Amino acid sequence: MNTRTPPLAQEFVAFAVEAGVLRFGEFKTKAGRLSPYFFNAGLFDDGAKLGRLAGFYARTLIDSGIQFDMIFGPAYKGITLAAAVAIELARLGHNKPFAYNRKEAKDHGEGGTLVGAPVQGRVLIIDDVISAGTSVRESIAMIQAAGATPCGVSIALDRQEKAVENGVESPKSAVQYVSEQLQLPVSAIAGLSDLLQYLQTTSSPAIAAHAGAVQAYRDRYGV
Repeated sequence: MNTRTPPLAQEFVAFAVEAGVLRFGEFKTKAGRLSPYFFNAGLFDDGAKLGRLAGFYARTLIDSGIQFDMIFGPAYKGITLAAAVAIELARLGHNKPFAYNRKEAKDHGEGGTLVGAPVQGRVLIIDDVISAGTSVRESIAMIQAAGATPCGVSIALDRQEKAVENGVESPKSAVQYVSEQLQLPVSAIAGLSDLLQYLQTTSSPAIAAHAGAVQAYRDRYGV
């Protein structure tokens, strides 16, 4: 995984909390765990928030050094992310084409499941998080079927916790699985460690009060 610039990660966590995208309480995850925090990228739901989010993705990607020719956004959240990040990269002088997929193939017009620029060259997959790696594997299959090469994955938040496969807890996280088993570098804007640092240094007592629960969760499920 790429080396993050800590100030950028801290800035992102603060932004996600302020935007109500990163919330604290008790939330049940897909793995059935009770998590003290929840990240819902679908709540970056207006132009200003989406624009700032795209800025974090673009700056993190540029810092990561991952070389790519185009962006691919898996349906559904990846579609908006791919478009927004492509706009921001172009603004920063890195104009890249982008494409995305439909959930169901279209049988009229241009047809097929892929929309946007031709999928070719080195393709970067962009999504909000990696939960089980399923979306990444599906994206890889579509990219390879088009004759292109998956070259990396960009996400907003790495939960840095043990994955669950077929009901069994793995010693590795979903991000580690993608990095090691699928041989793809993963660029994350921030991780659970950055969230903990934010909670431990914030000037807000109400937000800082969640540090203990998040630390306990990481001690139990972290990698």
